Amino acid sequence: MSRLLTGPVRRRTATRVDFDVWSTTATLVVTDPDALESAQADLDDELAGIDATCSRFREDSEINQVLARPGREVQLSAMLNAAITQALRVAAATQYLVDPTVAAAVIAQGYDRDIAAVVARAMSDGDIGRPGATTTSRPAPGAWRIRHDPDTASIFVPPGVGIDLGATAKALAADRAAARIAGSTGSGVLVSLGGDIAVAGGPPAGGWRVAVADDHREGSATRQTVSIHSGGLATSSTTARRWRTSSGWVHHIVDPRTGRNPDACWRTASVAAASCVDANAAATAAIVLGSQAPQWLIQRGLPALLIDGAGDATALTGWPTTEVAA
Repeated sequence: MSRLLTGPVRRRTATRVDFDVWSTTATLVVTDPDALESAQADLDDELAGIDATCSRFREDSEINQVLARPGREVQLSAMLNAAITQALRVAAATQYLVDPTVAAAVIAQGYDRDIAAVVARAMSDGDIGRPGATTTSRPAPGAWRIRHDPDTASIFVPPGVGIDLGATAKALAADRAAARIAGSTGSGVLVSLGGDIAVAGGPPAGGWRVAVADDHREGSATRQTVSIHSGGLATSSTTARRWRTSSGWVHHIVDPRTGRNPDACWRTASVAAASCVDANAAATAAIVLGSQAPQWLIQRGLPALLIDGAGDATALTGWPTTEVAA
């Protein structure tokens, strides 16, 4: 875990631990104090597994080993097979608005390494001239070009097709960890990874209270506090993971249809769904869709809160409009 954790544990109580991971923050909360130590071990194991299989920033990650063999059928580990399965399911479910083959376009934006390193590079005097999205940006090749058999855990990636699992892997880690901890300890559990939240087991009285803000990190003003009892909650934002280029500010969300950042419409999109993976996928799709997002979310019956550039809020499909609500 030494290469995974980027900082020491910041805060720990009898039922909660917060720490830095993947240039963001993680939070683990359990309802049973006796379960915390075991729960943290389970979470650490899931994080290490996702990092080793799905990270495009590690030369030795399994996904990078797969991509090094284009045009060949490759066998996958159980964890990468699960991650690919979810990424392709999400792509199809969102009509490829959230598409893992957007990798080349994301890299072209300058997101070619861990986000902390990207921001640090952009802030340096010698690198501020790097371009962001340009007229040469191209649409994603399309996840439908990948041949994947989840039953045999095999995959065929055509030459010229990259895979970026960033839109699903972190949320999948939260879902997997929460389910694993609840199953192994019997405790209710909440796992938050960079604001991607999954809960499992019995919730505390009144549900899990979650502060909704533009940025999950401390210091970001809380807009609302909601409570959830099951599933997942995720927020996608154009204000948190962004960096300056010679073309202006760019961020990590890319429209697969164009290969560029979507037109500015929503500053943040928060969505509740049956899982963290689904919530995060829908929130990302909402940013990509822009003005079409409300109808898209309503059609799918997903509670959501959309914040536009002026800070005005649009609550949809039963998302509470009061400051504290379930």
